[in-house]
Amino acid sequence: MNDATQTDMHTGVPLAVITVQLDGAAHEVAAGTTLSALMQSLGHAPLAMGTAVNGDFVPRGQRDRHVLQAGDVVLFFQPIVGG
Repeated sequence: MNDATQTDMHTGVPLAVITVQLDGAAHEVAAGTTLSALMQSLGHAPLAMGTAVNGDFVPRGQRDRHVLQAGDVVLFFQPIVGG
């Protein structure tokens, strides 16, 4: 995966950018982005979506602490409930 440098539009400070795979497509995020921050930036409701990174389920309570890495494969999905 490619890493790049972009500039913060407000401060002009260089930001490191990493590429992750999001639902099958390349997606650039700032280095240090958490799974929770990515969900929020895309407008996903945290309570309505399940998440997995590199094939491993990430529980809601761990999303704020799960920092994405270059090359991570991220999947958002709607949980299936019923009985």
